[in-house]
Amino acid sequence: MRMTDTFIKPMHPEGIRFVAIFAAITVGLWLVSDFLGLVGLGLTIWCYYFFRDPERVPPAREGVIVSPADGIVSIIEPAVPPAELGMPDTPLTRVSVFMSVFNCHVNRLPIAGEVTGIAYHPGKFFNASLDKASAENERNSLRLRLDDGQELAVVQIAGLVARRIVCFIEPGARLGTGERFGLIRFGSRLDVYLPAGTEPLVSIGQTMVAGETVLADLTPSPNKQADS
Repeated sequence: MRMTDTFIKPMHPEGIRFVAIFAAITVGLWLVSDFLGLVGLGLTIWCYYFFRDPERVPPAREGVIVSPADGIVSIIEPAVPPAELGMPDTPLTRVSVFMSVFNCHVNRLPIAGEVTGIAYHPGKFFNASLDKASAENERNSLRLRLDDGQELAVVQIAGLVARRIVCFIEPGARLGTGERFGLIRFGSRLDVYLPAGTEPLVSIGQTMVAGETVLADLTPSPNKQADS
């Protein structure tokens, strides 16, 4: 590990044209004045930083569900998964991770499994930190079946600034825990609907690291086994 690796991260290909646009505008601004050029340079660096795509190391332990996004846990509550996924209308525990424009926006699969359904739903662009964003904002939903037959849902939700949801995979894809599946531009939210009976291990306000921070554990604990 080099010291520069702490500050210089790989950039996702989705960001190349945006950084190029910001850089071109910066050149024009610099021809007008040095001050505007410096402002443009700062925005270009921010754009590169927004599309950073650092490597992440998922937990080695089986059965854990990790955060699909960098950000802050904004909501934990029971909710019915999006209707377009065709899942039962029984409320599941929903954990929402809000991403600001300063977070890494590459989205990662919470746990290994098969993507059995992907459904896009057009909508509005309310602030993604609001509860109503789950129902009313533009979203892209994934239905995931685990090896033991349990299911969960992951939903990409556009926010006040975000105007583009990108999903890299197709139905039928099988991914490992923490593998990249999408990206949202610029500022947004990810919802995870945990399998029935699963308790979250995070709290509102907690900082999440995509692909690494554990949201929940599906492995039966000795206490659970004793209770059963």
